[in-house]
Amino acid sequence: MKILVPVKRVVDYNVKIRVKADGTGVELANVKMSMNPFDEISVEEALRLKEAGKATEIVVVSIGPAKAEETIRTALAMGADRGILIETDETVEPLAVAKLLKGVVEAENPGLVILGKQAIDDDSNQTGQMLAALLKWGQATFASKLEIGEGAAKVTREVDGGLQTIAVKLPAIVTTDLRLNEPRYASLPNIMKAKKKPLDKKSPAEFGVDLSPRLKVLKTEEPGGRKAGVKVGSVAELVEKLKTEAGVL
Repeated sequence: MKILVPVKRVVDYNVKIRVKADGTGVELANVKMSMNPFDEISVEEALRLKEAGKATEIVVVSIGPAKAEETIRTALAMGADRGILIETDETVEPLAVAKLLKGVVEAENPGLVILGKQAIDDDSNQTGQMLAALLKWGQATFASKLEIGEGAAKVTREVDGGLQTIAVKLPAIVTTDLRLNEPRYASLPNIMKAKKKPLDKKSPAEFGVDLSPRLKVLKTEEPGGRKAGVKVGSVAELVEKLKTEAGVL
């Protein structure tokens, strides 16, 4: 079985985000970029499935600028077999991403697509669900445990009420949550080997997908500073402040 793993290049989670002076977005110049943490978990899970004999090939795909090749190479260094870069300098919204991935899925014919439940830059949490709808495949979101059986996947999901276990028929879409696994570090020999692994470059035009934005960002601004707390002398005073000042009761 072939596994397709979409990965996204985002601002590293250790970097403090700075808003542009004109409020048009966040500052990306001279900022460390890395693979989306949820996508790292997806790559790791695909590698574990291959090591367990459940998969034969792992293909990683990324959509973004030429520098997104570095993100793909990171996945290849972790152990993926080959990569695909759909190169564009435009901002690609979740629906366009899903349409591009649909084209890749139709060309590659994988038995399973594993991707992060969301990207830490826009937190949309939409691509996996949209891709499942476009392909008319079963889906299991927020996976914290994944088991592959004969023609089906057993997935434990993290939901508001705790955990839910479902079975989905393959081929399927699975989106990963934080507690699914702990991603491995790429060793130096594997980093060197990754430079020789195949990486195909494509353009959005090959898939006939319109990247025109459907959403408009009016303004980006930093959140307000946290207000100082106050001490109260009694429970009655606390309740009164919650009613009159906080307005939560």
